[in-house]
Amino acid sequence: MTVLILDNPDLLARAAIESGLPMPSLASDDTPRKPHRLRFHYGFNKHRLEEQDLAILRQHALYLRHNPGVTVRIHGHADNFGVSEYNHFLSRLRASSAAKLLIREGVRESQILVSGWGSDRPLARPEDRAANRRLELEYVTMEMARAL
Repeated sequence: MTVLILDNPDLLARAAIESGLPMPSLASDDTPRKPHRLRFHYGFNKHRLEEQDLAILRQHALYLRHNPGVTVRIHGHADNFGVSEYNHFLSRLRASSAAKLLIREGVRESQILVSGWGSDRPLARPEDRAANRRLELEYVTMEMARAL
């Protein structure tokens, strides 16, 4: 079985229209859109994001404040260098730091779920350590939750 995952709002809307699904009302121009960037990378043994990454995370906070029915899952990850226990701690610290920033920016705690995966879910080959030191945001709406 092949599964295609689309993260392009225009393609998703076009597919929904063609399949006859009801379309939600369009947001007004002053409603913030969800930023497209959902993945952030870290330096070795770091849990703080660079300033440009923090700016994008603040855009996510703005989107979440204007969409209280949306939940975000924050997944922290680490590379496979060092002991597993420390990598799990570091990945959880990365996710918690991002969650604290969102809360400081006005996002409700009930909209945030945090997980730390350590090096258990690599994005790339284990030896590609820099790619695996990351934070990922996953948005979940009530409609998506009901469909699962």
